[in-house]
Amino acid sequence: MNVNNYAEVNDGNFANGELYLCSMSYSSLEACLLDLERTGQLIRIREEVDPHLEMAAIQLRVYAVGGPALLFERVKGSRFRAASNIFGTIERSRFIFRQQLAAVQQVIRLKNDPMAALRDPLGNISAGLAAMKALPLRNPLSKPALYQELNISDIPQIQHWPMDGGAFVTLPQVYSEDPDRPGIMRSNLGMYRVQLSGNKYEQDREIGLHYQLHRGIGVHQTKANGLGQPLKVSVFAGGPPSHTVAAVMPLPEGLSEMTFAGLLGGRRFRYTYRDGFCVSTDADFVITGEIHPGEVKPEGPFGDHLGYYSLQHSFPLMRVHKVYARKDAIWPFTVVGRPPQEDTSFGQLIHEMTGDAIPNEIPGVKEVHAVDAAGVHPLLLAIGSERYTPFMPVKRPAELMTIASHILGTGQLSLAKYLFITSDPTNRLSTHHIDEYLQFVLERIDLRRDLHFITETTIDTLDYSGTGLNIGSKVVLAAYGDPVRTLSTEVATPLQSIPGLQQASLVMPGVVAVTTRKFTTLSDAATEVDAWQEVLRDAIPVLQGTPLIVWCDDAQFTAAQLNNFLWVTFTRSNPATDMYGIGAYTRHKHWGCEGPVIIDARIKPHHAPALVPDASVEKRVDRFFAKGGCLEKWG
Repeated sequence: MNVNNYAEVNDGNFANGELYLCSMSYSSLEACLLDLERTGQLIRIREEVDPHLEMAAIQLRVYAVGGPALLFERVKGSRFRAASNIFGTIERSRFIFRQQLAAVQQVIRLKNDPMAALRDPLGNISAGLAAMKALPLRNPLSKPALYQELNISDIPQIQHWPMDGGAFVTLPQVYSEDPDRPGIMRSNLGMYRVQLSGNKYEQDREIGLHYQLHRGIGVHQTKANGLGQPLKVSVFAGGPPSHTVAAVMPLPEGLSEMTFAGLLGGRRFRYTYRDGFCVSTDADFVITGEIHPGEVKPEGPFGDHLGYYSLQHSFPLMRVHKVYARKDAIWPFTVVGRPPQEDTSFGQLIHEMTGDAIPNEIPGVKEVHAVDAAGVHPLLLAIGSERYTPFMPVKRPAELMTIASHILGTGQLSLAKYLFITSDPTNRLSTHHIDEYLQFVLERIDLRRDLHFITETTIDTLDYSGTGLNIGSKVVLAAYGDPVRTLSTEVATPLQSIPGLQQASLVMPGVVAVTTRKFTTLSDAATEVDAWQEVLRDAIPVLQGTPLIVWCDDAQFTAAQLNNFLWVTFTRSNPATDMYGIGAYTRHKHWGCEGPVIIDARIKPHHAPALVPDASVEKRVDRFFAKGGCLEKWG
């Protein structure tokens, strides 16, 4: 049997399984999981597991070592099975969509360059055939999603981190329609987390819906509020894996999530309506309900993908209408935390599928990379073109600033907090070689000229480094031209004599992490900067090879790995309040400095707590990884 083309499925029993062609797509989540099991990419956990912290702890360990997908067959307190780590590696994600990836990439290329179809009509036939699967298909009411009705409390109540406010849906597909123009072709499908229990929610009657800035459902709710009517919402979980990916896909203009789900899955998105709510007839679970104008309740805390808890805030309340499940439904979940985690594979897969989508959308852009290790939105790296003034003897960012403005005005890219941008005429530089990229920029950046701040603006809802929820600042660090310095490969001697310095460690050439006093207040931080100024002002020439100093709580940890540096530096600082400079000045409203830039990345009182596993739970799940345990190989 060719494992790239066929799989046998029969409710978990392969011996008498029905043969089906994988190129015809997965019709359900179970079909996908059975295919993964057949190819050695899934393990069944038959022992009862507690959804309170244990299941999440198991996934985190398995993910960390590149382990398989997991099927929990006995979830304490629920009659339903649960699956996780389905997309745990990029290789497994590619395997799941192996029959459709090339066609999806071709369709997206044609969307960006329609003339390609005319230049090579025969070569693009496959794209046309794939697109035929994109249109949603309305089904009758008797389909699997309506097999049984249940309560919210019947769903596996999975709590992921010790301080979480309750059980959450972590792979939801949240569906809403435009109140002005209802219908599936103008709908929105997004992955917005859903709180099933805890806080002040009435069990089985209310759930919390957390969505952030730049989300399509916000537009729909605004319109519904304006009309004075509730917004009907459906939450799908499970179904073909393409539906999950569609919910997180930042699509090119004019391509809807529902059509993309069909395109990626090679199977049309099947749906019907029940009591006025859209129901996915391929989903394992469907929750329908309404969001009424002005109704909110505290949602959270929740251990999130920046590696910290997002704290309790008021978010929309969804009144539950009905809950449905298909026969033998499987509850899918993931665990997010300090990156990388399973959701990293989504980003990698999306990048492979979209390819040149952003460069085609923003003139002059060659690459854009939202850095996962820094929590995605806090750090954005870009490579652009510099073609405005080739006749000028002095090379300085010009077109790059136009491109930076365009990037910060484009969709979720606008949530970037630190934007590094440069141009490389040799086309050898890559944003995905992060250390090389940063050194390239640091060699060329003019600290007097090339730092551009945007204050009192929006940042990611999950980022607590700012001055309020969604409120913070941004900085563009634009560099172009020949190197202006040679980066130092050791800690400069003057840094050893700083008051309060406990440890200094080289992160990479030109970057030093420093352990200093614990942060107290911004006023005290300013006083510390003044003390540094006194000591280092005369040493600026010696420090030219060290353009960046990071204040942190543990220099050894920060410098130990590139990912540590990225996480600490860019998730724990707000540019406008936490960036300083030796020999700093403001001229004509522009800020610059003569010596090194200092980023204060110490933990501050208003920051959210970092995610720390529960030691007792870690000890309990050791049994699965011990000798003879079902996960012994991954211990």
